[in-house]
Amino acid sequence: MSDIKAAIRIEHPDIVLTKTVTHDGSATVTSVLEAGTDPTSGKFFYRIQSDDFDRFEDGLRLDHTVGEFERVIEPGDGRAIYSFEYTDEAKVISPIISAANGVILDMKNDGNGWVLTVWMPERQRLSSLWEYAERNDVGIELLRVNQYASLERADAGVTDAQRQALLVALETGYFEEPRDATLGDVAADLDISQPAASGLLRRGMKRLVLSSLVDDDEQGE
Repeated sequence: MSDIKAAIRIEHPDIVLTKTVTHDGSATVTSVLEAGTDPTSGKFFYRIQSDDFDRFEDGLRLDHTVGEFERVIEPGDGRAIYSFEYTDEAKVISPIISAANGVILDMKNDGNGWVLTVWMPERQRLSSLWEYAERNDVGIELLRVNQYASLERADAGVTDAQRQALLVALETGYFEEPRDATLGDVAADLDISQPAASGLLRRGMKRLVLSSLVDDDEQGE
């Protein structure tokens, strides 16, 4: 069995925030994977870059996939962090990935679509995404796939402490959406503080992304 990393593009008007980024064509939306969300709160965090945050928030108010929203961090250099609550009309892909024991490494809008970079324990599990897409008329395209540096191996440049934190987070459901575990739960299992757990997860995820998505020349830059 060989675990893989895949980049997948999906598109559907009911995927969360699609109507918002259509309304504000300057907006770039990326998920905040390390956010310590209370799994019972139903809030999800995204980094936003926009030329006009008033226009972006107008799009949020018109977006049928978004319920309540809040600007958590004020714009600086055209960037901000928002929290959102999804409506029942929103199509959310992350539970499908979690059900296949996968992890979303990155999520970013691409025009009206979304590019997800996911880790899967084996390539065959990608089929669950295509089955979901077919059932729900979601456009889906496999952009690239290759063997991934496993969480169980050290060749990704991940330290033992980072690997342990990532595995605990995966096993407890921290990466699921909505989350089944908080950052505090992960920290408690590791017997460390929440800031320490957050740092291990953030640095571990960065090393995994760098080892899989970025060429050696680009890392040097």
